[in-house]
Amino acid sequence: MSRNQMIEKYQVLFWYFDKNKLNDMSDSVLVEFILNYGDMQAVKDIFVTLGEERVAKIFAHSINNKRNNYFPQVRNFFDLYFKKNVPEYPFK
Repeated sequence: MSRNQMIEKYQVLFWYFDKNKLNDMSDSVLVEFILNYGDMQAVKDIFVTLGEERVAKIFAHSINNKRNNYFPQVRNFFDLYFKKNVPEYPFK
């Protein structure tokens, strides 16, 4: 599945974005919305589309900022998940 197909498939998650600019969203916004609001299939799809290592890198960069938009439970879950499953994850 391509990035644009994924955005189209899960466009309901991006309800407040201008529909004409959905494909212009950054990977960090895409990862944030999928991890926060997506179901398990959406998470699997983003891992396949962007790669688990890239998603982990984007996630790590985002949570390293003083302010981020991840729900605390989502942040904790994926931090633990990436620590266990992604060898290149920086927060081990």
